[in-house]
Amino acid sequence: MSEVELPNPEELEEIKGKAFTRHVALTTAIFAVLLAITSLGGNNAMKEMLLAQQQASDQWAFYQAKVIREHFYRGQKLRVELDLLEKDSLKPEVRKRYQELLRQMTTEEARFGVEKKEIEKEAKHLEHERDVNRDKDPYFDYAEVLLQIAIVMSSIAILAHSRLMFGFSLVSATLGALLAANGFLMIVRLPFFGH
Repeated sequence: MSEVELPNPEELEEIKGKAFTRHVALTTAIFAVLLAITSLGGNNAMKEMLLAQQQASDQWAFYQAKVIREHFYRGQKLRVELDLLEKDSLKPEVRKRYQELLRQMTTEEARFGVEKKEIEKEAKHLEHERDVNRDKDPYFDYAEVLLQIAIVMSSIAILAHSRLMFGFSLVSATLGALLAANGFLMIVRLPFFGH
């Protein structure tokens, strides 16, 4: 009968430890990838928020310029109307010129009124985009913190061969990944993250 060699318990423990270390290291690498994606999402949300704010401010300045021009033409139109009422004895060609001027002023006033409404609509759309990206930002911020904690806890788990620390890192990474996904998709709005 052949002899069966029993493995040395110390060798089994070493193999088991190496498997745990490889598993935790691979998982930590995945956490790092999630952190990079989350960081990119947070940076993009912040850039989009700032860009939309700048564009909205530009639109509101443009809107204000249109309002000023609209009021200018309204004032000029009222002045021409008053002149027509005051001067009953105008020559027909002068009266005709006043009426043409009145028509031009009315047309310009109406044009600026329409243009300002279009600009206002665009400015409000840009403000909405700003607000959406502003609301996304905290999710990315907290997700980054949780993923960084997960990476640190995984490193400690490798050094200490601690399954408890690894479990903690998994929980932290899961919460971080959920917050990051919510930052991209905005499925749930948490009240304590609002502005």
